[in-house]
Amino acid sequence: MNLPYSDKLPVFKLAASFGNTSATYKFYWFLAILELVEEGQTTIPKRHLFARMIGNAWYTVNYFHVSFGKQDFIQQAVQSILEQEQMTIDTKKSLLLSILENSELKATQQTLYHFNKNVPHWFLSPWFSKVAGENDVAYRKRIYTSSQVFENDCLYSLYDDHIVINPNWVDYLKANAKILKDFIYWNLTLFLQTRNPNVPDIANKLILPPFRGSLTNQRKNYWDVVFEELGTVDCIFTNTALTIDRYALDHFIPHAFVSHDLIWNLVPIDTSFNFRKSDKLPIMETHFDGFFNLQKTAFEIINDHRPKSKLLEEYLTIYPDLINSNSFDYTKYKENIQPLVTIAHNNGFGYLY
Repeated sequence: MNLPYSDKLPVFKLAASFGNTSATYKFYWFLAILELVEEGQTTIPKRHLFARMIGNAWYTVNYFHVSFGKQDFIQQAVQSILEQEQMTIDTKKSLLLSILENSELKATQQTLYHFNKNVPHWFLSPWFSKVAGENDVAYRKRIYTSSQVFENDCLYSLYDDHIVINPNWVDYLKANAKILKDFIYWNLTLFLQTRNPNVPDIANKLILPPFRGSLTNQRKNYWDVVFEELGTVDCIFTNTALTIDRYALDHFIPHAFVSHDLIWNLVPIDTSFNFRKSDKLPIMETHFDGFFNLQKTAFEIINDHRPKSKLLEEYLTIYPDLINSNSFDYTKYKENIQPLVTIAHNNGFGYLY
């Protein structure tokens, strides 16, 4: 994916800023700049930018448990601030930014300004090549000094506590903000996918969706039909007898990991237990057999009552040759579920007990 062309600006240097990335810093730094320029800011406090870096990575780290790699301090910073400021993973972004921009906790301030060591000036390195024999301290100082007169038409000028966007770049950033963000997220997805090769749907884990998809269709046209046939269903976690008007529809493997609502991962459970379960993982030795037996029974009922239901087709991701309940194989189902549970646990999702 290429950046929008301009015959007046060295866009190729901006693109070069994302070359040889070994961490996510540059992606989140530029994303922070774009967001604040869109809000009309051109003289921007560094602390606000660092806060945005944390804010934009917040849910990817805390909610989706995506790994940034051992060399990346953003993941550690997000986790540290979560504890230091005693916040929750679902803290609204506006409140999160306000806390980060104004916190008087020394630990939080130190965490934010860790990024000042390298990120602001290294991002400008394509505009200022390092000369032979120049050490890192002298190079950093030269970038600061040269950027303050927008030498080489660099993106912004650097000062101790703020940056100033080059006026020549402001219209370009505003006019192309959506494409530039797509560029960031596309490359960030590729970057994180290499560090999380077995984690599904990385692209949709970079931003917390404004709302989760409704499970009304799965409830009304699938599980309610099962309840109408059976009368009651036992919760696989609590053994409580569930009825059609008193059950919660839950993801066996947390939605925060699988990022989908396919029917083969949904199961009716006790409503009160659903709040406690949150995004915890089931224990295969304890819960899988009950889950599988209920899934197979449900499939048989729907296949008998509504054989043309589109929801039945969702089982094809596990059973490509599924024809009837005889094809609903225990071993194959478990072989699809077990690796997902293991990978989710390795990425930070905890077990129920």
